[in-house]
Amino acid sequence: MQAVIGIDIGTTNTKAIVFTKQGEVIASSSASYGHFSAKLGYDEIEPSLILKAFEDVLKQVLSVSKSKAEICGISFSCAMHSLMAVDDNGFPLTNIITWADLRSSVEAAQIKNTETGKKIYELTGTPIHAMSPLCKILWLKNNEPGIFSGASKFIGIKEYLWHQLFGKYLIDYSLASATGMFNIYEFEWCKESLELIGISTDRLSIPVEPIHSETLLAKKYKDAFGLNDNVPFIIGGSDGCLANLGSNAIHPGDTSLTIGTSGAVRMASANPKHDPGQRIFNYILTKGLYISGGGMNNGGAVVQWYIKNFLSQLSFNGADFTHSLSMIDQVQPGSGGLIFLPYLFGERAPIWDAEARAVFFAINPMHTEKHFMRAVIEGISFALYQIGVSLEETIGSIKIIYASGGFIQSPSWIQIIADVFNKEVIVSNVADASAIGAAIIGFWAVGLIGGLGEMIRFITDQKKFIPDENNNKIYMRNFSKFSSLYDKLKSEF
Repeated sequence: MQAVIGIDIGTTNTKAIVFTKQGEVIASSSASYGHFSAKLGYDEIEPSLILKAFEDVLKQVLSVSKSKAEICGISFSCAMHSLMAVDDNGFPLTNIITWADLRSSVEAAQIKNTETGKKIYELTGTPIHAMSPLCKILWLKNNEPGIFSGASKFIGIKEYLWHQLFGKYLIDYSLASATGMFNIYEFEWCKESLELIGISTDRLSIPVEPIHSETLLAKKYKDAFGLNDNVPFIIGGSDGCLANLGSNAIHPGDTSLTIGTSGAVRMASANPKHDPGQRIFNYILTKGLYISGGGMNNGGAVVQWYIKNFLSQLSFNGADFTHSLSMIDQVQPGSGGLIFLPYLFGERAPIWDAEARAVFFAINPMHTEKHFMRAVIEGISFALYQIGVSLEETIGSIKIIYASGGFIQSPSWIQIIADVFNKEVIVSNVADASAIGAAIIGFWAVGLIGGLGEMIRFITDQKKFIPDENNNKIYMRNFSKFSSLYDKLKSEF
């Protein structure tokens, strides 16, 4: 069998799957790593941890699959918005600053509503926010001038890894379009962004198409992986865009909804869709196929926070997590009027406010820990629905939702999504949507398929969730209060 390895590099773990041309996952592996926060609002990862995780998962799937399939390529998905500075020798001057890092919120606020900020949003498709590498570089310039002036390159996770493997600084169009520094119409670095932060293109990587490949692997890694020069490494794209591809959500009206540590709602379109309200992003999957939507900071991480700090469950695995979520079935939709704003870690789409914070509202004596648990789940779902509303107002109607991420282990949560959105939700059979999407890009890059749509036939529906209209009415009453609370509290944050 012919197969491609899809590798998804996230900010908490790296996953690898071996995906055959027949649509079967014949091997998989994952490795986790930790973050650290030097201060409140900081979020960093040591780059060597990601490099080791990548080496470990690739070795593992290669050893398992070598007798089962011919590996035709290795293709990458990667988390967006990361930044690190490196010197002339590629040595890190900083750790990897992740999308969750909010230290540049002041810089973002100063730019956002200026004419320059609005122009940059329109040209790059990236909302002005502390997540953006644009704002992170400006923070370094303002607060760490030695690092800013001493940096040879400003790069992200995948660029660091690619340089280790091939000695080249390259970035795919998909990840570049999430930096706030890439013109998504011209497919080149945006001069307005670079003028704002005071750098030239030679301090950034060279942008290439997602199907770009390399074969001349550094000897160290060629020996470690036991690969020859005939196996191409395909640069791939961003995890969000590839999750749409891996979920079969690349047609008008098809929507990908993902909840893992964070969350996102995304739709595909042939062209970027400008939102005057700057609520949604427009990122590139490939030329002629854009993914528009919004990512939120507060997904599964908020649930984990509640379980740890309110239920005193200090450590748990997936089964324990699912068990804790099961208590929401003991509370009726609407959580007895209890409403939760989930902005524990600030928020991205659609409010783009790093200073926003979480709130429980309308607590009464009848509320128990089970009501609070359900309110947390409903609050996260309402925040995703707000993104969905922004998309519908900008792009068009949501027809169907394809769900992925760790939350699909909870059928009750999927049903809440269906009821809140009042849309049918489909859970597919994919092992990992972003890794599958990377593998599909790989098959296309090596010429084993003629287009992205050819592999989609292997992504079959696992289960459908039909919305309950009565529940939707209950949720919409609470959502009306939910959506007004932020505006009333914004100045207090």
